[in-house]
Amino acid sequence: MCCVNRNCIATLIRFLFALFIAFCMGAESFAKGWVLKAEGMVDEFYRINHQPLYWFSSEEKMGKATEWLTMIATAGHLGINTDKNQADQIRVALLSNNRLDNPYKEQRDRQITGWILNFIRELQGGNIKFDYNEISAPLDSVYIYQLLKSDPGEPVSQIVSSLECKGNDYRILKKFLNDSVSVTDTLKYRKVAAAMNYCRYFETIHPLEYVIANIPAAEATYFRNDSLILKMRAVVGMKSNPSPTIASYMRNIVTFPLWNVPHSISVKEILPKVQKNVNYLDINDYELVDAKGNVVDESVLKWKNYNKNNFPYLFRQATGSGNSLGVVKFNLQSPFSIYLHSTNLQSSFSRDLRFLSHGCIRLEKAFELAKVLAPDKIDVNELKRGKKNTESKTIKLARKIPVFIIYNPVKVNKEIVTLLPDVYGLLK
Repeated sequence: MCCVNRNCIATLIRFLFALFIAFCMGAESFAKGWVLKAEGMVDEFYRINHQPLYWFSSEEKMGKATEWLTMIATAGHLGINTDKNQADQIRVALLSNNRLDNPYKEQRDRQITGWILNFIRELQGGNIKFDYNEISAPLDSVYIYQLLKSDPGEPVSQIVSSLECKGNDYRILKKFLNDSVSVTDTLKYRKVAAAMNYCRYFETIHPLEYVIANIPAAEATYFRNDSLILKMRAVVGMKSNPSPTIASYMRNIVTFPLWNVPHSISVKEILPKVQKNVNYLDINDYELVDAKGNVVDESVLKWKNYNKNNFPYLFRQATGSGNSLGVVKFNLQSPFSIYLHSTNLQSSFSRDLRFLSHGCIRLEKAFELAKVLAPDKIDVNELKRGKKNTESKTIKLARKIPVFIIYNPVKVNKEIVTLLPDVYGLLK
């Protein structure tokens, strides 16, 4: 009995000390601890609950909240990072509920709900942030339902286990994280955690078919009905011109595309070469066009008078095998003018380091991908001939194909986990 009392007193002292620290930090720090991006889910949660207090409404629910917060604070083994100090602050607020007036309790109640809902969302859907995203649909109502309908008597650990990703790669990564990653090796941890997040994300959205271009691996894959159909090497953006991360749809394929050279490449790379040798344009099948796309006679221009600040024209490359986009381009919706395409430099795929492009993704097996996506509309022999000035055609796909350009710094092959270089330095 004495031991129990001493333990209780020690626990009380620790929590009183934590409460004192939380008090010193002030109410503002509590507000920062609440994950604001869950605010919409929180509003909906209390609209369904019909009461301003959920966790503070009973001792049983307060105990369940403490279970959830303990899980969140120790979720590192799941590849989910949480600021433990903030979780401890809210846990202190739970223990001090008798000292709080109702408005303060309501604020704390909402904060706790926000933490838990956001954790459930990250547990299932990952924490993936694309530079452009037109695919991912919010599942907030699902997460609210899962929390409200969970069995009050079921331990939180069992709830989390039932909601966790079931994929084989995820299982391997989780085991690797807990067996082989030191808590002090933050970069290694972030890499594995990022890979686990992608597992969660793809299991949640689960498209029937899709293309993935993984930047750190410089590889691309095409899946259909959970089966790998095509795998190929890719060339991705160099560090100074990184490929953006994109979740978008491919709606059409362009055969024998013209290449309208972006202005930045025109003035930084092509203009200096033309100024040294005006025949560069003819040798590489470029023509000069104005802002309206009208062809300009380059022979009458005084090239030495132009620089990157006053050059008013653009370069356009003719169709054919010499075109920098190759002879097939896979269009994506995004604000970046980024595509997947073939290339006239097949030799680049033999290199180990393939961070060479200005952001676009060059595909080793572009013809094969085009054929599998539009089997009745692609003439592979015509593509292989690559005849100069072949008419460009836009082939509308029968269905829009999800395409993901991702930054996953880990490869899983059977039971082997390979960590890839963080080429863009995004995980520091």
